Amino acid sequence: QVHLVQSGGGLVQPGGSLRLSCAASGSRFSIYAMGWTRQPPGKQRELIATMTDTGPTNYADSVQGRFTFSLDKTTMTGYLQMNNLKPEDTAVYYCFANSVLPSVATPNAWGEGTLVTVSS
Repeated sequence: QVHLVQSGGGLVQPGGSLRLSCAASGSRFSIYAMGWTRQPPGKQRELIATMTDTGPTNYADSVQGRFTFSLDKTTMTGYLQMNNLKPEDTAVYYCFANSVLPSVATPNAWGEGTLVTVSS
């Protein structure tokens, strides 16, 4: 079983940057797919970035060009670098992973969520 622990987040001014981390742990596992979603206050959850073991990294239009998703396979830690943040990026951010299949549609692990607030 894979366990995901998130870190990062907090309060940042518009135009600023933050980096979120998502550390995977468990017994004899691998990560075949990982991604990030976010849920703004009072709104539905949005899928913002995904990657699979063999495929490209994909981004939602709302974050394309500002966010960068990477996976350090030596530490099994995913990173979401968020630049040029806007107030509309304010949300609880969740990472997820699939340790069985290279599919982002059926994750088997979720992080606990971390709040990002963009405000002056």
